[in-house]
Amino acid sequence: MFILAIFAVFIVFLIIRSAGVTVAEGNVAVTTSWGRFERVLYPGYHGLTPFGESIFRQISVQNQSEELSFQAITLDQANVYFKTMLLYTVRDSEEETIKSVAFKFIDQRSFMQAMTRTIESSVRAFVGTQKQAEILSLRSEITQAVKANLDETLAGWGYHLLDLQINEMTFDQVITSSMAQVVASNNLRQAAINEGETMLIKRTKEAEAEGNAIRIAADAEKTAMQLRGQGTALFREEVARGVAHAARDITGAGLDPSFVSFLMWTETMKYIAREGKGNLLLMDASVQNQQQLLQELTSMQMSKGNQSIK
Repeated sequence: MFILAIFAVFIVFLIIRSAGVTVAEGNVAVTTSWGRFERVLYPGYHGLTPFGESIFRQISVQNQSEELSFQAITLDQANVYFKTMLLYTVRDSEEETIKSVAFKFIDQRSFMQAMTRTIESSVRAFVGTQKQAEILSLRSEITQAVKANLDETLAGWGYHLLDLQINEMTFDQVITSSMAQVVASNNLRQAAINEGETMLIKRTKEAEAEGNAIRIAADAEKTAMQLRGQGTALFREEVARGVAHAARDITGAGLDPSFVSFLMWTETMKYIAREGKGNLLLMDASVQNQQQLLQELTSMQMSKGNQSIK
């Protein structure tokens, strides 16, 4: 009798234990009854129909991430190695969506394999139409193309793609080295262009400065020559006035006006001898030569006088 009581208590415990289940926050549970879908259980405690209803699967509705690594080949047969991060979640908590998530794949591993292969296929299809030199600048275009293809597929499986990030794109070492050489040669070329432009600007500025200096010097020389000419003209005017005044004084004193020319000639010779700086000055100082010189000066003076009278 005691054994029967213990057995009855055990049976009741099993019934109570199997008649309820607790679903954690961020999850939903799918139940089946005799092998067929029964209902979806949301977070909290739920009672189950004894001897029939059971938990088929618990599904997380939180965001999930997965890292993928795969290879693609460009249009010009270059290998590109990708490392991506995938962020996805269950599309919503509606019954039909949860049923798709629970029954489309036999387990989570099969779902991940199908999704991974779909992403790789989309990336390879896009990369296969591009050349190696263009791939690095098409990161966002690759992401958009994969999202467009994957969103519709995942929706049929009950999931939604939140984000796809291409974290790394690399090439074979040979291609990487050649790309580095191209970049280095382009940098050298740009540096040479910049240096040539700098030298051109420098020489242009130097030529402009030299031209300005020559122009300024020429203007200064021109001004100086004008001033010297004006000084010479003034000097000659003063000499002419002095000579005219001396001639009037000599004439008034009853002397021959040609005596003024003779004095000017002798003063000129004295100046040449004084400023000659050691040069030898030869002149005929005989009485006959002096008389002839005086006659020539007198004739010159008389000729100028006749011209002035005319």
